[in-house]
Amino acid sequence: MKKLSISFALAACATSAQAGTDTWFTPLTESAPVTTPNSIEELSQPWVAPEGIHQKNILSLREVEDAVLSPGQSIVRAPGAGTSASMFDMIDYDPSGNFLFIPHESPYGAGVTRLNLYSCESQILFSGDNRGSVGDWSNDYGAFDPCRFTPNGTVIAGEEWTAEGRIIEIMNPYAEPEEIEIRELDSIANVAHEGISFSKKYNDTVYFVDEYNSGSLYKFVMSTPGVYTTGQTFALSVDDFASTGGNAELNYNEGANASATRVGAATWVPLTDAYGTPLPGVTDPFRNGPTSDPRTDPTCRGGRPAADDVNATPYGRPEDMEIGTLANGNEVVYFAATSEKTVYTIEILETTVPARWNRVGRRWVWTPAHTSMDKTIVRTFVNGNNDGTPKNLGFEPTTGTMSSPDNLAQDALGNIYIIEDAPNGSTTGGDIWFARDTDNDGVAESYDHFLSLRVDGSEATGMVFNPAYPEEFVIAVQHPDSTNLSNVPNGLGDAVWMFNLTNIPNEQFLNQLRYAHASAK
Repeated sequence: MKKLSISFALAACATSAQAGTDTWFTPLTESAPVTTPNSIEELSQPWVAPEGIHQKNILSLREVEDAVLSPGQSIVRAPGAGTSASMFDMIDYDPSGNFLFIPHESPYGAGVTRLNLYSCESQILFSGDNRGSVGDWSNDYGAFDPCRFTPNGTVIAGEEWTAEGRIIEIMNPYAEPEEIEIRELDSIANVAHEGISFSKKYNDTVYFVDEYNSGSLYKFVMSTPGVYTTGQTFALSVDDFASTGGNAELNYNEGANASATRVGAATWVPLTDAYGTPLPGVTDPFRNGPTSDPRTDPTCRGGRPAADDVNATPYGRPEDMEIGTLANGNEVVYFAATSEKTVYTIEILETTVPARWNRVGRRWVWTPAHTSMDKTIVRTFVNGNNDGTPKNLGFEPTTGTMSSPDNLAQDALGNIYIIEDAPNGSTTGGDIWFARDTDNDGVAESYDHFLSLRVDGSEATGMVFNPAYPEEFVIAVQHPDSTNLSNVPNGLGDAVWMFNLTNIPNEQFLNQLRYAHASAK
C-alpha cells in the first residue's frame, strides 16, 4: 500500500482541564420509558433531564428532506438501509462553535455532512457511490463512526463495522461541497475505528482503538512533531497480561483471558519502526480489509492481527476515548469497553531514556537522551457491573443500569460523561451518566444518572460540548424507528439536539465552567 504524507499541526495545549468537580445536578432515579415513533416526546423533548436543562432540535432528516422547508440542502440517506440509512454518529464542532460535522454510520454510501449552526443549512461534503452494497469499496465508504476536527483545521472520519477500516481526511472542510478535497490517511493503522483523539500534551501523538471484541489500544507517534510523513505505530500491552495466562488471539473473556490481568503497569509495544515499516514477524497494520476475525480471515484489517502479533492486551469492544489531565499533571486516556460495562483510564508516564545507539533496520542510529511516554498505568475508571462502582452515591438511588458504555464526552472542567450504546430494552431508554472523580486520580467514586432517552429504537451518540460556549452541548439520536420511512411515514429520523445549561440552579458549577473555559484560551 502506498503511503501518503500527511501533515497535522497538532498544537499542544499549554494546560488541560482536570476533572474533579462534584455532581452538579440531582441525578435521575430511573431510565425513561420508550415512547411510540414520532410521539410528542420524540418531536419536542426526547430526553428526561435534571432541572433547568433546556433541549431543542437543531437538525433532523425530515427537515432536510422536506424540499419546501430546506431548498438546496442535502444529507446522507443510503438507499434500502432502513433505520440504518443515515446513522448520525460521533459529531464534532469546529473550534468556533459555528459548525457541526456529522459522520454517517450507514453500511454503505457513508459520508460527512456539515451543519451551519447560524444559517441552519445542511450540506453533504462527500459520500460514497453505494457500491459497497455489492462489495465494491473503490469509490464507496462505510460506517463512519468517529469524526474529529483536527488541530490543523481538517476533518477526519473513520470506518468501523463495514468497508475497509480507513481514515478519510477532508482537507478543506469549509469549502463548497463541489470543491471538497479528501484523501485516505494510510499512516493510521486499519482497524474498526471508533475512538481516535489527539494528545493534548504531546504534539506528535495520536491515540485510537479497534472496536472489536478482542480489540486493542493504539498510538501513532510522528517522527517529526506535527508532521505525518513518517512515524511509529504502537499497541498497548499490560505488563502482567501474558504472565497471568493472557493470549491476545482470544477474546477478552475467553479461556485464560477471563482471569488474566488487564489493568496495572503497561507498555506501548511497537508494531513498526520509526519510519513506519512493520517490524519482523508483525503483520502490516496498514492493510485494508473487512472487519473480520484474524483467526479465521487472513484478509482482515491489518491493525488487528498486528496487535495480536505483539500480544497486545484485548478489551471487550473498545469504543470512544477522551484525553484529559490527572491531578498529578500526567495525561490520561479514557476509553469505554462496551462488552465489559466498563470505562478504563490509561495514565501516560514520563520516563528518562539515556542516550544510546539503536538499530533501525540495517542501520545504527544515535538517539540522544530523551523523555519516553511508552510506560503507562491502566486503571478501571467506572465499573458498571453489579459489584462495581457505586451509582448516585449520596443521592436517591436509581434503578437504571449502565448496559453498554460507548461514547464519552468531556466538559470544560474535564468531567467525563458516559453515553450508552443502546437502550436497556425494548421498553426502556438508554442513558447518559456523569462520572464523579472528585480527587481526579483516574478512578471514579460514583457514576450518576444524568439523562435518559425515550425515542423508540434509538441510541444516543456523539455527545460533545461546544468549544466556544461551555454551557452548551449536542447529542445525536441515531437510527430511531422513525428513520425507516417504509414503516414510519413522515418520520423525524436521525436528529441532533442541543442542550443549554444556563438555567440550571447550580450557579457555582456554571461559574466554574466559564472560568475553566476562559482560562484555557
